[in-house]
Amino acid sequence: MAPVPPLPQKPGLQEAPRTLDRREGPYGEVVLRQRGGTPGPAEPPRAPAPVYEIIANGCFLMDTSDGRSEQLLMDVALAALPADRERPAVLIGGLGVGFSLARAAAEPRWGRIAVVEREEAVIDWHRTGPLSALSADALADPRTEILHTGLLACLHAAGPPFDALCLDIDNGPDWTVTDDNAGLYSPAGLAACRDRLTPGGVLAVWSAQPSPAFEQALRNAGFEGVRTEEIPVVRGVPDVVHLARKGA
Repeated sequence: MAPVPPLPQKPGLQEAPRTLDRREGPYGEVVLRQRGGTPGPAEPPRAPAPVYEIIANGCFLMDTSDGRSEQLLMDVALAALPADRERPAVLIGGLGVGFSLARAAAEPRWGRIAVVEREEAVIDWHRTGPLSALSADALADPRTEILHTGLLACLHAAGPPFDALCLDIDNGPDWTVTDDNAGLYSPAGLAACRDRLTPGGVLAVWSAQPSPAFEQALRNAGFEGVRTEEIPVVRGVPDVVHLARKGA
C-alpha cells in the first residue's frame, strides 16, 4: 500500500482536552480524551475533526492525529514475509486507537487478523464509543477477531502460530507505563514471541524512540534480520518500528 502522508495540523486543537471516559481497571486508570471538535471564535460554524487521546496512569499513550507509524508497523511486517506466504495470519498486540487494525483490514493479502487488547475500556470505545469511526469497518471484517486478554497470556495459550506479530504495547521497550508490560520485552517475553511465530515469521515492534539495546535483545533471543525503521515526527526523536525474523 502507498505510504501515508503526514496529516495537516487541525484547527481548534489548542483548546483544553475534554475527558470523555475514565475507567479504573486491573492495570490502573485509563482515560479517553478529545481535543478539538468544537469551532473556535474565529472559525467557521463547521466543527473541525476531533483528535482522540488515550491516557494510561496519567501518561499519554497515543492519539488519532497521525497514524503513520502504526500503519508502517503493518506494512513492514507484510513486506518482510516470504513472497510465497499466502494469506498470512497476523496477531496485533494492542488495539490502541485502531490505526494498525484498520491498516491490516484494508490489505486483502492478510488472512486471519487477531487483535489482543487487555483494557476492556479500549474495546468498548471502539465497539460503541467515539473510536468506532476509525475501526467500524475493520471490526466488521470477517477476518478480524478481538481477544480480550494480555499479550503474554495470549502467546502462551494453545493455538495455531502466526506469520506475523505486530506489537504496539505501551510506549515501547525502554519506557513502559505499567510494570507488567516490561515482561514482554524481557528474554522470556521475546522467546514467547519467537515460539509463537511460524518459521520465517516476522516480529514488528513499535517504539516511541530508537533502542539499540532492544535490537541486541532481539538478536540474543535468536531472531535474524534485525533492523529499525524510523518515522520522523514533528518534535523530538522519531518513532520507530523494530523488525526481526524467526529463522526458517
